[in-house]
Amino acid sequence: MEKYGWILLVVLAGACLPVQAGLNARIGKSLGSPLSASFVSFAVGALALLIVMVATRQTVNLQQVAGVPKYAWTSGLFGAFYVLMVIMAYRKLGVPMTFGLVVAGQMAMSLFLDHQKILVEVQHPINLFRVVGVLLIVTGVILIRNF
Repeated sequence: MEKYGWILLVVLAGACLPVQAGLNARIGKSLGSPLSASFVSFAVGALALLIVMVATRQTVNLQQVAGVPKYAWTSGLFGAFYVLMVIMAYRKLGVPMTFGLVVAGQMAMSLFLDHQKILVEVQHPINLFRVVGVLLIVTGVILIRNF
């Protein structure tokens, strides 16, 4: 797939997040618990991935699983924290505010990880333009919140 195809798919994936958050918030309201909603969301997602794996005849190699670095297993904790926080914030902050803050947090951490060459193959040092980009996102969040 060409670069533009990946760009389109990533934009589509990003567009799915507010929809997912809204649906998760509805589940949370129905169940009376954001934590239960998060669990249901992950269970449905895991089932969907299992179905796709079976349909595409992909398997999990247990020897490879054993070779995964121990720290990498925390990825599920980050995902669970993210989903739970978005479910809890969605109704209190609104969709634009919640996702403006999510994007600001993502960009700030992305700059740090790139600069420190953590979890990436190629280092991209922090520079003025990158910092200004994140500040513009934060400014957008402030404008959304106040107007």
